[in-house]
Amino acid sequence: MYDSIKVNELQALHDHVLVADMNFGQRQTSAGVILLGDDMRTVGIRPRWAQVYAIGPKQKDIKVGEWVLVTHGRWTRGVKIEDGTGEKTVRRIDTNDILLVTAEEPIDDNMSGAVLSDAKDRW
Repeated sequence: MYDSIKVNELQALHDHVLVADMNFGQRQTSAGVILLGDDMRTVGIRPRWAQVYAIGPKQKDIKVGEWVLVTHGRWTRGVKIEDGTGEKTVRRIDTNDILLVTAEEPIDDNMSGAVLSDAKDRW
């Protein structure tokens, strides 16, 4: 594991979008049911919300600070950075796979429709 990269300013290129605050952990419903996190199999596969950290100069549809819902797997591995606000993991997302955009932080309580791939993955 490496330390975070210290930056003063970070800007994306072209029309690219960089995001932070993407949640990969398990979730719990209001009834107490635990929904497993993304473990690189079919369990936990779902779209993810992330906050826009930086945009490229040609990006006209999205603004920094907005929240975007991205199709599962349409992001890069994260790079840990440390800026004036603290440490965070930044990822580049595929702009063609942005499903929704909102100015307010969304409540991530949607239920996954993932299907288990084989019998050994069942409870």
